[in-house]
Amino acid sequence: MTVALDSANTSAMPPITTTSELAAVCQRMAAYPFVTVDTEFLRESTYYPLLCVAQMASADEAVVVDALAPGIDLSAFYTLMGNGKVVKVFHAARQDIEIVWHAAKLIPHPIFDTQVAAMVLGYGDSISYDQLVARITGDTLDKSLRFTDWSRRPLSDAQLRYAVSDVTHLRDVYAALVEDLKRRGRADWVEDEMSVLTSPETYRAEPENAWQRLRTRVRKPKELAVLIEVAAWREREAQSRDVPRARVLKDEAISDIAVQAPTTTEKLKHLRSLPKGFERSRWGEAIVEAVARGLARDPKTLPHQVRAPAAANGGATVELLKVLLRMISESHHVAAKVIATVDDLERIAASDRAEVPALKGWRRDLFGNKALALKHGKLALAIEKDKVAVVERS
Repeated sequence: MTVALDSANTSAMPPITTTSELAAVCQRMAAYPFVTVDTEFLRESTYYPLLCVAQMASADEAVVVDALAPGIDLSAFYTLMGNGKVVKVFHAARQDIEIVWHAAKLIPHPIFDTQVAAMVLGYGDSISYDQLVARITGDTLDKSLRFTDWSRRPLSDAQLRYAVSDVTHLRDVYAALVEDLKRRGRADWVEDEMSVLTSPETYRAEPENAWQRLRTRVRKPKELAVLIEVAAWREREAQSRDVPRARVLKDEAISDIAVQAPTTTEKLKHLRSLPKGFERSRWGEAIVEAVARGLARDPKTLPHQVRAPAAANGGATVELLKVLLRMISESHHVAAKVIATVDDLERIAASDRAEVPALKGWRRDLFGNKALALKHGKLALAIEKDKVAVVERS
């Protein structure tokens, strides 16, 4: 599907369904300094995302690619994603990049994420695409088709128009954000963020690291060891069957298993977070074996817990750092989330040398140095004219 630059053109043309059409479009788009990109995918019933539709726009045209068309080869699309001369513009890029990484084992580069740029420019934490379009262009997007089944064919005219509007509006958003970043001298800030999004480590789902995404109440070394082994088993099982993690075992169940450490299927039966009869399945034995591996593990081989140990008066320090963060965020028009997380603040409260982004680069200049000064009593917070202000102390 090719759409002219005229934004008033809302007619729905057929999507691209052949390899030759796609190759020609990608060749044309490779001549432009940037292309805007979005994808529509499904992953409700799979571990890996299923790419259904890809849409792109250059300065002069917009296309919708039917990624499920019989016989279509998406190699030209992936080649364009890896073309170092063309900036790929996404909004909230992580899932789009994950799709390319899984399908072609490459990371689109260079990239520009408008959600990250918007946070750096003070549009709020993780602003949605339709909200950003409305604030920058004044247009209202119809997002009612966001959760339709993009794997069903044929695609409707409404779906095609929706897909095109995502990447055509993204051109205007990109231009406005780039201009604002240059004017405010923050282009380098966004480039720092892009290095995380373009790192393969961001998208490698290694089973041994699966425990890190879980929010659990484990505290003891043995509990952590069991958590690591059971989470790794679930990850491998979900990957091999290509099903969502929760379909194998829910997070709550993993947490209960880590704490209770059932060493037999009979003990496993008494966990209320598991479905009735689960212990009699082949997965019941596999979980008991994972628990045994965890209990046998040398505590010295365990990774450090995610959270830093609490420091004296650490809770009060963190609360003060939160106030400082909010003040700096508001005064400099930068989303607090992109400066520091609560975990960052807890780590700073525990150690001046915490390995956190908030103590590196532009974040340290903006916030980190003041955070350390506040922690050591060299700065104080005061109320001046109904606003929080920083006061230097000798």
